[in-house]
Amino acid sequence: MLTITPFTLIIPLLIIGCGAPSEETVLLSQAKVETTAPLNISNSDILLAINKIRAMARDCHDGLGVVGPVAPLRWSETLYAAAYEHSNDLAQSNTFAHEGSGTIWDITGSNNGAPSLFNERIEANGYGEFYVVGENIAGGQESIEVAIQAWLDSPAHCTNLMSDKYHEVGVAVVVNPDADYEIYWTQNFGNRDGL
Repeated sequence: MLTITPFTLIIPLLIIGCGAPSEETVLLSQAKVETTAPLNISNSDILLAINKIRAMARDCHDGLGVVGPVAPLRWSETLYAAAYEHSNDLAQSNTFAHEGSGTIWDITGSNNGAPSLFNERIEANGYGEFYVVGENIAGGQESIEVAIQAWLDSPAHCTNLMSDKYHEVGVAVVVNPDADYEIYWTQNFGNRDGL
């Protein structure tokens, strides 16, 4: 889970080190998928699935107890653009981390001369002057329902999904059958309204 507020930065709980997947990474990825067809899912289907989950109370096992239900999120094309940039980077560079790959596929990173951070991608795609932003990623899930379940099974990612701090979301999925996970999901959250 990554969250930035004007005064704090919470360090990501999903960390990839020395090329070996962390326990969290294994949780959010599945075995190699036996499909090469792009996923046929609309942005409205994704938003509906997310808001269905947010409409129920749940314990994310993050120490906060039962939360929700929380207000539905609105779709943001700007957050979608940032999510697409990162999903495409992960799929094309065959990497899996919140940090951009630092390759030509990491557009924001290439423009800045260093691997991108999620908040830099969100700002670079036009979502500026935000109160708070966050990001979830997943790899290998064949449907939005399976991706959401993986996020719900991870306390940090569930916290992002169920946070009442966020008002908007954009989710992008990119398929590359030649990459390890084949299917790469990025879910970006934001709030420019304040509390």
